[in-house]
Amino acid sequence: MKQLNHCIAGMKKTISLLALLALTNVLFGQSLPVSNFIDSIAKKNNFNGTILINQNSKISYQKSFGLANFQFKVPNRNETKYKIASITKLFTSVLLMQLYEEKKIDVNKTIKNYLPDYKGEGADKVTLHQLLNHTSGLANLMDTITSMESALKFGVASYQLPNTSSELLSKYCSGKLVNEPGKVFSYSNSEYIIIGKIIEKIYNKTYDQILHEKILNPLRMQDSGIKYNQNIIEGLADTYFYREDLKQMVNDLPVYTENWFAAGAMYSTANDILKFSNALFSLKLLKQETLNKMFVSGLDEYGYGVWVYEDYEIKKKMYKIIKRPGQIMGTQAMLFHVLNEGTTIIILSNAVTASLDEFVAEIAKRAVR
Repeated sequence: MKQLNHCIAGMKKTISLLALLALTNVLFGQSLPVSNFIDSIAKKNNFNGTILINQNSKISYQKSFGLANFQFKVPNRNETKYKIASITKLFTSVLLMQLYEEKKIDVNKTIKNYLPDYKGEGADKVTLHQLLNHTSGLANLMDTITSMESALKFGVASYQLPNTSSELLSKYCSGKLVNEPGKVFSYSNSEYIIIGKIIEKIYNKTYDQILHEKILNPLRMQDSGIKYNQNIIEGLADTYFYREDLKQMVNDLPVYTENWFAAGAMYSTANDILKFSNALFSLKLLKQETLNKMFVSGLDEYGYGVWVYEDYEIKKKMYKIIKRPGQIMGTQAMLFHVLNEGTTIIILSNAVTASLDEFVAEIAKRAVR
């Protein structure tokens, strides 16, 4: 995928988490308790971040590792705030589906029904459903950097120059169709920026205001919000990634985080993400019928703002998994929920040292009973 999220994050320190997992299993066996397993892998892998496991409405494990700030050696704590990248997309899809429940939108109607001034080729061809599940066919103009070398030499205009959300829409989200809508999965931040603008248009408020009114304030998520470049956020971890050419960890490239808008601009804590997850899966934010609509595994096993794995094997049993990862340079985040089983795993990290996909899968093997 040609995305800043993945191409820059891909230039990380080469550490074989799979090799570490294999070594741990050889040394300790598959029965290694989840807490000991996490501690061992985190230490070997220089993990920086917070890991939380919630089972049957209780936190069974929570621990923080490494540093929130490398320069001053400030440790990560359970209360540390992290940028959460594309977990933001799940919040955005929930906000849109709340409008769906209120019959203020129809996901089968096109962009132009809700943004009449939208100039893109897909205005009267692309539906909200296709935006939600990344099958719009729209050209991905937000994320065109294909390598670290390119980003360092030419910069990343879509994120390194200040833009209002309306400017993001007109500059980067209103291009031509490169695929027939509904036929090809192509992950793009642009689609969720369009969704964010639709939400703003219907409420006649900013996305930030709506997010607080509809989700953050009711759930008392006081440590969450939109990260704006000019704001100093107390307790927010700095982010770092590995430069292969320098063979060392470095500061993230300078960017305007708000340019990720409704696709990836949020920050939060592990405990706040748990509040959101608990509310979502206990039907406090949406009805069951609406969740059923969101959690349909479509192309690339993607639903509305999440990956949906219908047959995910854990300990020789099959489960339905709702998974929402996020990654932008040194930011890594993971919300992993085992549907109808009562286990939620949340990992927030401020320095890319390993694949959270592999890490969370191994944690799930030990956490799910």
